[in-house]
Amino acid sequence: MSLTSLKTVSLQRFSLNFAANIIATLWMLVGSTRAFSWVKPTFIQFAVFALLALGSNVLFSWLAAESGSMFNEQGLVSYLIWPMIILLSGIILARRASNQTLVFVPVVLWLVADTLSALLQSLVQFFGSYGWLPEWSYSFLPILFLVLFLWQTLALLWIFSRRLRIPWWERIIILVGAVALLTIWQRNVADQPIFKQIPVEPVLEEAALYEQPRLLQQALNSIDPSIDGKTDWYFMGVAGFSGQNVFRSEINKVRELFDVRFGTSGHSLSLINNTYSWMDEPIATKTSILRGLKKIGQQMNADEDVLFLTLSSHGNEDIVQLANPPITMDNLDAAWLREALDASGIRWRVIVLSACYSGSFIDELASPTTVVITASAADKPSFGCTNTAEMTYFGQAFFAESLRGNTSFESAFKDARIRVNERESAMGFEPSEPQMVIGSLMETALPAFEQVLFDKARPSVASITNDTASTTVNVLPETTANLSVGEVDAAAE
Repeated sequence: MSLTSLKTVSLQRFSLNFAANIIATLWMLVGSTRAFSWVKPTFIQFAVFALLALGSNVLFSWLAAESGSMFNEQGLVSYLIWPMIILLSGIILARRASNQTLVFVPVVLWLVADTLSALLQSLVQFFGSYGWLPEWSYSFLPILFLVLFLWQTLALLWIFSRRLRIPWWERIIILVGAVALLTIWQRNVADQPIFKQIPVEPVLEEAALYEQPRLLQQALNSIDPSIDGKTDWYFMGVAGFSGQNVFRSEINKVRELFDVRFGTSGHSLSLINNTYSWMDEPIATKTSILRGLKKIGQQMNADEDVLFLTLSSHGNEDIVQLANPPITMDNLDAAWLREALDASGIRWRVIVLSACYSGSFIDELASPTTVVITASAADKPSFGCTNTAEMTYFGQAFFAESLRGNTSFESAFKDARIRVNERESAMGFEPSEPQMVIGSLMETALPAFEQVLFDKARPSVASITNDTASTTVNVLPETTANLSVGEVDAAAE
């Protein structure tokens, strides 16, 4: 059947033509020439679907763009090339077949398919940006998006080749050539999306250079001494990685929780690495962390008071990342942190590390007077450090949810572990297996310390001496409802 005999009759109502074109496109996408019976290629339909396709692609590019991205004219031009090529193809076909109704047929079908494809990609991108997709799917998404781009064009070529009764071997050549051309094109323009992040090198302004020493000293001076005869809790939070706001957000929210609910106001310190907080908050470096620990140690009563130290950042084995360009920083390693804590004179410690592979810090930080809680096992990543999140998965589960509804760290940890495991299972992620270790002396003293923290009663906690073993709480994914407690060796104080 030739294109000369193809007749298209428009319906009276715009909405009916609109619906007919969607149906025609669905037939096209399954390779059926019934698409020609449904398509209504009017100029108005072409204009409407051109705007819809453009808008849906702009939406997808905006959703996929990193924060700070800007409109990219070259990306828009790169997108418009294909509908223009297909429109010109329709004009050529119409002239060769002496059938003017063909002018908008190819481009209308392609634009409708592109609109549907871009809307689907936008939905997937939206879910992905919030971490609502299984972990395995993220590596598959670029392939899926490429397949959708190829599919709409190959389907168009297929139905026209069938309509024109092109021999099968010529169809194969056309389709293979189209796949090669489109794939190469897509890869070459991948770095030119409609919204593109413009690389900006972090700049340390002169004002921030002089403001940072003042901010740190001001923060240290705000730490009040403890009251003898009563147990005081001190809080110190460290956001290590400046490139994502989630770490700063998590530490600030946890500090607010402790200051407001647990009464650590005047006894708290936060050190924040973030691109946008140079003028507002002291940065987190080994130097500032060491000075912070020493100051808290000086203000505390070593026998009565407790430090709650939490760190949130990216991590690796025995490493918590400290990064705040353009300053070059050394990462925080477990051995250094243990030495800094010991040098500060702080005896009673509750340490929470929210980072990948943070369980690798346990052996170094464990002591008879320490609780160590980590977001993951030593060989496991943790999740939730996205640009759109306010807290990591573990931070949300432990601080925002479990700690508010429990009266002990152990029960809050059990609850948080279950929540994290359920969320990771729902997302298809590998279990991070959060860990908790309680030193033997801390195990005895902790209930009294927790009474001060959770009930705001302030009993004194006598010095407690016991053996130097430490208690390990390791909850495996299949036993999240019951903690197993075992003995591990701990370093002497």
